[in-house]
Amino acid sequence: MSVTTEIPPVAAARPHPSGDQFRISDAGHRATVTQVGAALREYSVDGRDVVVPFGADEINPVFNCAVLIPWPNRLRDGAYEYNGVTHQLPVTEPARNTALHGLAAFDRWSVVEHTGSAVTLELELVARPGYPFQLVAQMRYSLSDAGLEITLDVTNVGADTAPYGCGFHPWLSTGGADLDECTLRLDAATRVTTDERLLPTGTEPASGTFDLREARSAAGVDLDDAYVDVIRDEKGLSWAHLTGPDGKTSAVWMDESQDVWQVCTGDHIEPGRRRMGLAAEPMSCVADAFRTGERLVHLAPGAHHGVRWGMTLL
Repeated sequence: MSVTTEIPPVAAARPHPSGDQFRISDAGHRATVTQVGAALREYSVDGRDVVVPFGADEINPVFNCAVLIPWPNRLRDGAYEYNGVTHQLPVTEPARNTALHGLAAFDRWSVVEHTGSAVTLELELVARPGYPFQLVAQMRYSLSDAGLEITLDVTNVGADTAPYGCGFHPWLSTGGADLDECTLRLDAATRVTTDERLLPTGTEPASGTFDLREARSAAGVDLDDAYVDVIRDEKGLSWAHLTGPDGKTSAVWMDESQDVWQVCTGDHIEPGRRRMGLAAEPMSCVADAFRTGERLVHLAPGAHHGVRWGMTLL
């Protein structure tokens, strides 16, 4: 006798393109983390957005708060050589012929733990053509009255040493104002110069409109630039600030586990989202690190790599 098992329709099983929604809160802090990409879909304090949100039924539009592993930013031609072997990854940014922002932003992560104020998600990044290495990543988001603390821990579970870097892509919110009405500040002294494909060519002291060490108006500022030689406060934190005309500041910090910033005003993204906020991206390395080796992590079998960063409203 045959037995028919009723299978729920896909739409009922997975109602959102961003996957299951994991909501956390503490006092006036509210956040939602998505299953797809382990991305921070929204974060607000007392109703004021800290990051630019996106809808549960949207595909993550411009890497909003995406987790960028095993490399952040761009990889020239999607190609690199590691330990004498040449690898070719898919080109995901055709206009610049680069592989952009890693492999994890649109994968479905698994929930490890979900409490009222914290959630941990895990991804098994399987070996594939172009990146034949095996990693397990855990992302943890934790809220308190001080803000949102985020940690990423990655373990090499494969047999070979893996090239590795990480980054994150929060778009800081203007609080509903035009970006030109806001001021921005970044704790970093040196700008990474780039070519027409936004791939690094060297460094120079941050100067003119690129010097963000003191708060300055965002009006007329067009950025998609990496910064090194970060400046840290007495707690060892480096900060990026976007202050709206309401006097509120959306702020990102990173501790000593990362030492690169990428900042982008979004002047050249899709028209409906241009200058919607400020991307202030903590990273462990600059673009093209698989090719240049600059700040590249060589993650041995069984080894871990962890970073810590966070956000708040000041």
